[in-house]
Formats: sequence, structure tokens, C-alpha cells
Amino acid sequence: MLSHSKIWAAIDALALRYDMTPSGLARRAGLDPTAFNKSKRFSPDGRMRWPSTESISKILEATHTPFEDFTAMASDNPAQTPLPQPKNVPLLGMAQAGAGGFFDDGGFPVGHGWDEVRFPNANDEEVYALEVSGNSMLPLYREGDIILVSPNGECRRGDRVVVRTIEGEVMAKVLVRRTTKNIELESLNPEHNNLKFDLKDIDWIARIIWASQ
Repeated sequence: MLSHSKIWAAIDALALRYDMTPSGLARRAGLDPTAFNKSKRFSPDGRMRWPSTESISKILEATHTPFEDFTAMASDNPAQTPLPQPKNVPLLGMAQAGAGGFFDDGGFPVGHGWDEVRFPNANDEEVYALEVSGNSMLPLYREGDIILVSPNGECRRGDRVVVRTIEGEVMAKVLVRRTTKNIELESLNPEHNNLKFDLKDIDWIARIIWASQ
């Protein structure tokens, strides 16, 4: 049975799994940073407050956690839920990424000159990390943030993606539309224009699956 205490314990466990506080988890999911504070779990008169299904859905999406994993953490035997094993993944600055020589034709990391960064739950052997530069993804990503990228991940409308053009420009955007001929990208920062490219002008596109801030 999913009791009040077990649901909140599962949220705490999910935050811990990804080396975050409950406030950090809420912030990562686009929620009010105080949404999961201890003080929010009971009303002033002592009545239990439950997290909304929407907030749970958002933290699962933000951490790419299956609902089954979350319910397992809220079960009577949370210790049986395996924790993801952190691993080192290649790290490169976005300016370096545009210089070429670090990726194959499919956008997979190759060659030398990569640093490394440690990330949780990096199950895809081909994932790598990029350090954000510029402000085109504000307020979501700031300069210096590190994003985890999966060339294997299927890119769908609304996904946050990294795109490299044939000319070597690397950018983090939101995928708006992709056809057999064109690709449309949205800049979350309103000071930057949305972009449209012919597919022949795109070197590769990869989905952003995680960010460390």
C-alpha cells in the first residue's frame, strides 16, 4: 500500500539517488523549490498533505525514472531497489565540440582530448557530457552547466537536444519539428530567435537526457 509516509520517503530516495536534495529535485522538475520541504508534508493543523500526481510525474520525467522504480522505492522493501551505479563519461566544452575531430558521423564521441565527469545512471555506453556555453538556453541551462547527451536516444518533438551543423556550430535547443527535409528548433531564451535548418546542413542531433547544475 502506498501510504503517505512511503510516498514522501520515495521522493526523498529519488532525490538521494541522483545526489540531490528534495528542493533540488523539485527545481530540476520545474516545480517550486519548496514543494517537497518537510514543512509542506503536513498542514498546520496536522493533516497529511500528499504530493500531486502532476508533481510526481514531473520528477519522474526530469530524472528519466520509470514509474515502476518509484513504486518500488515506496514499497515495504525499498532496499531491494537497485541504485544506479555512477560512471565516468566523456566531457567536452561546446566550443571544442564545434571544432570537430571529437565525434564520428553519428555524433558519437571518438578521438582524444576528452576530460571525464562522473554521472549517475548513465546506462547508455555512448553517452557523453557537454559543458554549456552562452545564454541561449536560459533560464533552463546556464553557462557552465553540464548536460548529458545520448546520440542513441530518439529525438521527439519537445525534447531538449544538442545539434551540430555541418559548419561546426553546436547549440542546445528544443526540437519543435523534424521532417524529411527540415528541422525547426526553439530557443528557450526569448532574446534568441528560433531556427530552421535544411537537414542536409545538420551534422548530427542528440537528445539531452540529464543536466547537472
